[in-house]
Amino acid sequence: VQLQASGGGLVQTGGSLRLSCAASGRAFSEYIMGWFRQAPGKEREFVAAIRWASGTTYYGDSVKGRFTISRDNAKNMVYLQMNSLKPDDTAVYFCAAGRAWGKTTQNDRSYDYWGQGTLVTVSS
Repeated sequence: VQLQASGGGLVQTGGSLRLSCAASGRAFSEYIMGWFRQAPGKEREFVAAIRWASGTTYYGDSVKGRFTISRDNAKNMVYLQMNSLKPDDTAVYFCAAGRAWGKTTQNDRSYDYWGQGTLVTVSS
């Protein structure tokens, strides 16, 4: 299984970025796809998740209303559209795949596979 995250970069406060995660190596229809982020000196934080089969989404409180997670079944891609970016959103963003939906969806230990991360920097 491989997850390849891309799309990070430098953006000004209030700007937008779209991250992509290319998934390969198995069928992901039963999986939960998540985005996490980790800022320097901080613990990894849950951002958003989507159930591959149904498209049901779930967001962390800090990004609700600003970020949107989506997937393209035909392309095996997961996206994170990030709008109204703030300096606090600066972090390395990781995509991940797991099977737990519910209380443990926000827990990074619920995910089996991880991508390499892509850096998002929001300047003030």
